[in-house]
Amino acid sequence: MIRVQNLSVRLGSFAIDRLSFQVERGEYAILMGRTGSGKTTLLESICGLRTISAGRVELMGRNVTHLKPAERNIGFVPQDGALFESMRVRDQIGFALTIRKQKKRDIDRRVSELAELLDVSHLLHRKPVGLSGGERQRVALGRALAAQPGVLCLDEPLSALDDATRDEMYALLTAVREHTGVTTLHITHNKSEAERLGDVVFLLNDGQIQRLTSPNDGNGQSSDLNDTLPDAETIEVN
Repeated sequence: MIRVQNLSVRLGSFAIDRLSFQVERGEYAILMGRTGSGKTTLLESICGLRTISAGRVELMGRNVTHLKPAERNIGFVPQDGALFESMRVRDQIGFALTIRKQKKRDIDRRVSELAELLDVSHLLHRKPVGLSGGERQRVALGRALAAQPGVLCLDEPLSALDDATRDEMYALLTAVREHTGVTTLHITHNKSEAERLGDVVFLLNDGQIQRLTSPNDGNGQSSDLNDTLPDAETIEVN
């Protein structure tokens, strides 16, 4: 569960002010908005990468407002994946466990489990150079999931991928969700991503956050996101 209450963040002349929203446990939430609307700032504030001026952040029922990123039990995949260029894929995926000083056999077991889930077992010996965009994002996702976080935050993870690879990643993200049950907040500009992946869509616009009608109807069938926009409900913002 992600609960943000009256969140305010200041970055020079830019600010987000008193934003509130909630993602239920196990939901896959999409966050949309124009470039410069504050989506990444909001996501990074939840992850502990931005200083909060006011408000409260709760993750899985725990107040994490003033905790360091490593103490929040959260996985984060930035837009470019941010892989360590000198490190093998095996070590990338196991990085969070290594810095937590877990036993090598436990790290190896978790890396193997994730590599199979993400279909990168054949890449474990490789370094990032030469990996495709989709492969890099799979590795970044594995690294974010290694410590079994309660919350996963994705900042436009599919934006640089071609259509075929993006379709593969839709299936992969669905499989990850089914396998882990992780609560997810995913930034995108792409309505197709929202329709394919989201249980709920939030729109950040002009300093307000709106919760939109779910892209999926009761039969689990995708509907046109444009049809949900008139039904948007503004929630607890100035």
